[in-house]
This record gives sequence, C-alpha cells and structure tokens, in this order.
Amino acid sequence: MTYQADDQRYERQPYNRSGRSGLKLPAVSLGLWHNFGDNRPIDNSRAILRRAFDLGVTHFDLANNYGVPYGSAEKNFGRIFHDDFAKYRDELIISTKAGFDMWPGPYGEWGSRKYVLASLDQSLQRMGLDYVDIFYSHRPDPETPLEETMGALDRAVRSGKALYAGISNYSAEQTTQAARIMRELGTPLLIHQPSYSMINRWIEGGLLDAVEEAGMGCIVFSPLAQGLLTDRYLEGVPADSRAATSRFLSADRIDRDLARDLNEIAKTRGQTLAQMALSWTLRDPRVTSVLIGASSVKQLEDNVACVDGPDFTEDELQAIDKITGSASQAR
Repeated sequence: MTYQADDQRYERQPYNRSGRSGLKLPAVSLGLWHNFGDNRPIDNSRAILRRAFDLGVTHFDLANNYGVPYGSAEKNFGRIFHDDFAKYRDELIISTKAGFDMWPGPYGEWGSRKYVLASLDQSLQRMGLDYVDIFYSHRPDPETPLEETMGALDRAVRSGKALYAGISNYSAEQTTQAARIMRELGTPLLIHQPSYSMINRWIEGGLLDAVEEAGMGCIVFSPLAQGLLTDRYLEGVPADSRAATSRFLSADRIDRDLARDLNEIAKTRGQTLAQMALSWTLRDPRVTSVLIGASSVKQLEDNVACVDGPDFTEDELQAIDKITGSASQAR
C-alpha cells in the first residue's frame, strides 16, 4: 500500500529550536541504532518509521555502523525512504555519524579527514541520498588534532553533503574547543549528542553549560538507560530482553528496587516509568530533543506520548534525586 502521511502529524508534539540556530527538532526523535538492521524484519522497521512520522517525529538518527551487520540500518532506511518518504524529504531531518569502527585497517575509525569524509560518502551511498541534514563526529579522537576532525566536518557542509555539523560523546572542554574551531571556520556546530538519563547525569557536570555557551542544541541518547528505566525489569530479567541478549547491557546492572521506586512516582503522574524518564530529560530547556529507540509500533506510541505528561513539581524532582542519588554518575 502506498504510504500517505497523516495530515495531523504536526499537531502531535512540540518542536524546539536547536541552540541559536534556525533549525527546530521534534521533542522526541527516533534513533535507528538497534532495531533496523538485517536481523530485524524490514516490514516492522517500515511500520515504525511510518507511524513515527505520522506522530510528528521528523528526525531520524543513524550512524555508519548502526545495525547488524554494520551499515545495514542505513541501507534498510534508504530502501524504506525511497519507497515511502522521498516525497517528504524536505520535511525530514536525517542524520548520520562517523567515528567508531566501520571497516578494517587504519582508516576505518576515529577522526581523520580520510575516514570522516570517506564514511560520509559511504553513508550517502547506502541511503541513496544526496545529503544528510546533520553529520556528526561520533567521538573525539585522542590521536588526531581536533582541527583536522572539525575541518572534515566543515568540508562536509561546504561540499553540500551535509547541511549542519554536530558532535557526539565529547567532553565539556572538547566541546568548547570544537565549537571555537568551527566558528573560526565559518560553520558553527549545530548540536551535541550525549548520553543522558536519570541515572547517568554526566552532562550536568559542565557539558550543558558548554553547549549553551556555544549556542548549540543538545539531543540526548539512552534516556531509558538501555531499558533500565522501563517496566521491563520490574519483576526480573525476561529471556528475550536486551539485558539477556545484548552485549550493551548485562543483567547485573539491573536495579529493580530503584526502578520500582521510580515507577511509583510515574504512577502518580499518570505515566509509565519510560514516559516519565523521557519527560525528565526534556525538563531542561537546553535539551532540544530526546532520542528513543523502538522495536514495535506500540512501544513507539507509548514513548512519544511522554510529551503529553505534566510538568514536574519540585517535590517530584527532589524525590527522583533522592532515589537516583546513589546511581547518578559523572562521566
């Protein structure tokens, strides 16, 4: 069936300006890290993407090595894009990244100009796109001058292969340095993508201040701490859960008492634990958008509904801080 987007899609969620730029992003964006590779049914991926756009999710976030095998998320997204979303290209923000290992040899990861620009070309080819809206340096390279990596991002924008440049997983100090270099080059950084959740608050230790000072936006990933901040583990570790099957999360990291205590607060707010955790990341106006993953349409719908939750009271925020105090950690 030919896809036709919902006419009411822009009435479903707010759109926030990214720093001091002219670009707005949806409060909830969709990340394609885990659920869009060749190990997942493409019809399910298609259904998730269609429903996301119908719910006002205009931003789809990828990276060169997303999916199993590497690159398959971009390839599958490209197939779905050309079938369903090509006519909506100007309504979409599509991002990708380069930084982690992608191909063998000394030029297949980190931040050299060689790798960064080659990776962008490969990503565009896999997705069948002329350009991406945001292109990120996925992590800082300790052995490559920051000027070289930022110069590659500047080149990506000036070549027309990316509209904006961003960084991910950079410290506050590295962010300040990168922003200065990019301003001098004439291509200001648009956005920073760090991990952030109620139990991973490292960006509160200076990064949010650095991002604000640089005029950048902030889009956070892993807001549910790989599923720890959901009802998935309230009674144990299901055999088909990420903690039981993924190398990114182990069962010994599950703190059921913490999740249960937080879940009680969520109930009083009329939210699920996941919805409250997502709402919590968006409470700070410096956070432009929150990235969610979804393995089903229902999970997507439940998570996007976080935008309908009430504002936090001071008592709720203090109670959350008390519960998560021992679990909060600086990077």
